[in-house]
Amino acid sequence: MNAMTSFKPVALSSRSRMPVLASDAGLSGYLDEIKKFPMLDPDEEYMLAKRFYEHEDTEAAHKLVTSHLRLVAKIAMGYRYYGLPVSDLISEGNVGLMRAVKKFEPDRGFRLATYAMWWIKAAINEYVLNSWSLVKVGTVAAQKKLFFNLRKLKSKLGLYEDGDLPPEAAATIAKRLDVTTEEVQSMNRRLSKGDASLNQPVGEESDAQRQDLLVDDRPDQEAALGERQERTIGMKLLRDAMNVLTPRERTVIEQRRLSDDPRTLEDIGADFGISRERVRQIENKAFDKLQKAVVAASAAIEAQTHKSLPQARA
Repeated sequence: MNAMTSFKPVALSSRSRMPVLASDAGLSGYLDEIKKFPMLDPDEEYMLAKRFYEHEDTEAAHKLVTSHLRLVAKIAMGYRYYGLPVSDLISEGNVGLMRAVKKFEPDRGFRLATYAMWWIKAAINEYVLNSWSLVKVGTVAAQKKLFFNLRKLKSKLGLYEDGDLPPEAAATIAKRLDVTTEEVQSMNRRLSKGDASLNQPVGEESDAQRQDLLVDDRPDQEAALGERQERTIGMKLLRDAMNVLTPRERTVIEQRRLSDDPRTLEDIGADFGISRERVRQIENKAFDKLQKAVVAASAAIEAQTHKSLPQARA
């Protein structure tokens, strides 16, 4: 179950069973079965919705749900071109319908079908996005809109073949759906080709697989470890070197060179009762002392490291 179905469904009594579509093979029988449930006129629908809303009457909920199963099937059939089992699409749509019935407020003044249509489509959309591709297709509203409307807009433009779209067509679709032409072309390629296994052989005479040719864009682990060690050593050298500074020099360096929001020379001078130029002189002198202390400490570490290494035999 996806995120749309993670809720407690409308409870139905043991006498009130919904028809279940186990697989696409039984689709015809399922459609015949749901046609047996009568449609509701506005007054009857209102009274049933009122009974469930105020008293959680499960029999009323059952009649509301079953009378709209044909609506779910009709909506689900519109998604059959994504290559997913129609039985699953209908099942997800039924979950959306039950959620709509549970949240429906009859005194709002509109029919249940109008309200339920949004929940049904939302449930099916989420299922398609999560199931259609191993790689997540749409992560923002615009991408999802592109995914579900691209085929329809291509048909209106008379484009039925796979391959990249003509630039003019891509631009027209991009403007209509408020996305870039690059996003339109990328989505069109994904919808045309589908997923490919990373274990697929590259060639007939080679044992290499597609995954062997993928480039890892992550930083090299050895280089990253070396950088972390250098930063650690550098911070230690700096902390030790700060000990050569006087309290005033340390304050000036910390507030001028080591702060994310450095203070001005005027502000620091006001704290110490000295001129801006004097603060600048203190800063330069302190920085020079720091550099010399760090260089000396680095040389001492390098000499110690060299001394500890095994000497090569003559």
